[in-house]
Amino acid sequence: MQSGLLIGKGIFWVLIWFGFMLFYTALDVAVWRKIGAPFGKYFNLVTMILCIAVFLFLLTRAADFKLDLLEGLSPHGLLLAAACAGLFYLVLDKGLDPLFEAAFPASEESYQDTLRSLRAAPVVSLIQVCVLAPFIEEVLMRGFLLGGLSVDYGKTAALLVSAFFFALLHFNMVQTLSAFLCGIVLGLLYLHTGSVSCCIAAHMGYNLISYLTMMAPLNNKA
Repeated sequence: MQSGLLIGKGIFWVLIWFGFMLFYTALDVAVWRKIGAPFGKYFNLVTMILCIAVFLFLLTRAADFKLDLLEGLSPHGLLLAAACAGLFYLVLDKGLDPLFEAAFPASEESYQDTLRSLRAAPVVSLIQVCVLAPFIEEVLMRGFLLGGLSVDYGKTAALLVSAFFFALLHFNMVQTLSAFLCGIVLGLLYLHTGSVSCCIAAHMGYNLISYLTMMAPLNNKA
């Protein structure tokens, strides 16, 4: 059972993770990219893994957060996770994202630059986008923030706050607007199942579908 969490403490730990993100991103830009492919990409991957490990160590020790990946896990929850992954792809990638892209062309250009970078190192990108990012984001946003805030502030407020900060971590408007909606649904999944692992599975599944779709044009040209 998740213990209560004051909103100031929750925001503090979100900012700590944001700092880790800035660190490994800056290190990638300043150092690893100058090394060049493929070694720079793998150094960046290792840096990201180390940052996640250190952050989780600090979170579980200093914030008294207990991560139990088996809590609430069930076949029913995993089926819901699979359904959410497919729903996200249909509603966001095929429905809302094209509208957001048209409304925010500058953000769309930045997003396309990110996609080109991912295509340059498909294996590393797969691990980063489909495994590492969903794992740490769901542990922090759903397991820690939503689970903790819902005890003291109620489910609705905790759901909105966690979705808001989840959206902010995605940086540009095209992803931010979609991420907020995604955060609401993932939050509802967590509140329904009580399982952060189901949220991780849904997030990983969605990212994997999007990733494979993104890589398909590259594969067709090969």
